[in-house]
Amino acid sequence: ITVCTHFMPAGIMAHLIKEGDVDTHLSIVVTDFDCHAMWLSRVFHRYFVALDETKAHLEALGLPGERITVSGIPTDAAFARTVDRDVLCREHGLVRDKPILLMSAGTFGVGPAEYVVSRLRQLQHEAQIIVTCGRGAELQEKITTIVNGDPRFRILGYTDRMHDLMQLSDLFIGKPGGLTTAEALVCGLPMAIFSPIPGQEERNSDHLLEEGIAIRCNNLTTIAYKVDKLLSDPARLASMRANTRKLARPQAAQDIVNTLLDDHLPPLQLNAEAREAMTDAALKP
Repeated sequence: ITVCTHFMPAGIMAHLIKEGDVDTHLSIVVTDFDCHAMWLSRVFHRYFVALDETKAHLEALGLPGERITVSGIPTDAAFARTVDRDVLCREHGLVRDKPILLMSAGTFGVGPAEYVVSRLRQLQHEAQIIVTCGRGAELQEKITTIVNGDPRFRILGYTDRMHDLMQLSDLFIGKPGGLTTAEALVCGLPMAIFSPIPGQEERNSDHLLEEGIAIRCNNLTTIAYKVDKLLSDPARLASMRANTRKLARPQAAQDIVNTLLDDHLPPLQLNAEAREAMTDAALKP
């Protein structure tokens, strides 16, 4: 059984299967909420997608519904575990009665993180702000300088305990990457989105906004204003947290495994006519 969570290796495996060089059961796990054209494969056994809407889209393109499973995006089981927030607060020098915000600069610290942190210093609420800087030591140094000893901030480098930090926090501030978003949803964590990558992250953002799970900061100059406004409306924040249950799929990984172990369908290879029809449908405005 071969499972691909990126379209590039899926394309390579599909080619090898078509040429008879590999005999394997190829399944494709789409790790964003929408399925863009590069995920489409000429040979596969099964697709796993995040939403019923995504399944409907693939069916409309001509893929058979029995080959598409709505599983959600798989996450590490650690994100679904219950944590003791009091213990975690003590560990990070935080208090429970003030909002805890978690900002991610990304694994490699790429993006407008420095400017966002400088704007977050303008927050009026007495929030506690954890900033993870990824693997960029230089970025961590720059942000530490920008914070200038502000006691509201905790500046971290790369961490393998994001599951604890998400469980601890009241609001996530960052980009809506597929895996990050899935992890936040499992943790019941609403999001404040900035600078989504055009394409898949824009569409992830659209789904989160549609379901009332996130706010979006199109102008980074106003990010402190928008977060302050949200923190001033605890009922709305609580509603956003409750809405995460609409999209959260904590059992996604287990559901994928169970489905594959029980799946005895032969491989499906799309002929040229089917591929052309699928391409035409995908390109419709």
